[in-house]
Amino acid sequence: MNSKTSKHDHNDCIDSAMEMAESLCEKKGLRFTKIRRRVLELVWNNHQAIKAYDILEMLQKEHVSAKPPTAYRALDFLLEHGFIHRIESLNAYIGCPHPQHLHSFQLLICNQCGLVKEMDKPDLSTKLDNYAKEYEFSLVSQVVELHGLCKKCA
Repeated sequence: MNSKTSKHDHNDCIDSAMEMAESLCEKKGLRFTKIRRRVLELVWNNHQAIKAYDILEMLQKEHVSAKPPTAYRALDFLLEHGFIHRIESLNAYIGCPHPQHLHSFQLLICNQCGLVKEMDKPDLSTKLDNYAKEYEFSLVSQVVELHGLCKKCA
């Protein structure tokens, strides 16, 4: 998308994420329940991080019986299968635009408006892994979160 010639339609992001999740669940024989689907929609509601209790609060408006385990089980499923990412520094979640393949990623987080963008720079992950090996350290996982200001807020 060229930002100079067209405006971002976030509904396309949501639709794409839902279609991808349905397709991947079908291929892997996974159950994409109504609750899991709704939690994924809530995570993709915008390009900002969302906390588990905010998700629970929204779920409870639609499903009065929803309890914390309801939200956390759905989030765990979505995390396990790569549909979302956990933002460690914010204790929140964001949708993954590339769940069809395992990938390294880095997150750009705007401190002012809360926008979160995913970068996929495998060379950066490789470099970090190599640096860790120089210190005789074997990485189990990498969480790279870069905080600053987006173009709009800068």
